[in-house]
Amino acid sequence: GRGTAAGICLLVTEALEGSPARERLDAVASTTDGFKLAELDLEQRREGDVLGAAQSGRRSHLRLLSLLRDADLIRDARAEAIELVSEDPELARHPALAASVAALVDAERAEYLEKG
Repeated sequence: GRGTAAGICLLVTEALEGSPARERLDAVASTTDGFKLAELDLEQRREGDVLGAAQSGRRSHLRLLSLLRDADLIRDARAEAIELVSEDPELARHPALAASVAALVDAERAEYLEKG
């Protein structure tokens, strides 16, 4: 579909019922909501590297946290972190935290995080 013209997508597969590939195709066929599809993809394939560009859950740094299950906790922690860093950008009053961040965030990840 272009402009106001309706579009159509045909999915043809030999993937077996219940297989991960079939579940992903069934998800695509079940909705046109891109946010819902992104959530389903996140459930099935995990977060990837949340501090970089790696995808598909191969290098997730989240061991006890789930982006879907713990969204409220993550939102609250983000707000706290923003407040803390705005009051103490160099984390001078929090040397242990500064050391942990420095150990976790190398130059490549820092650049990725700066992209926002």
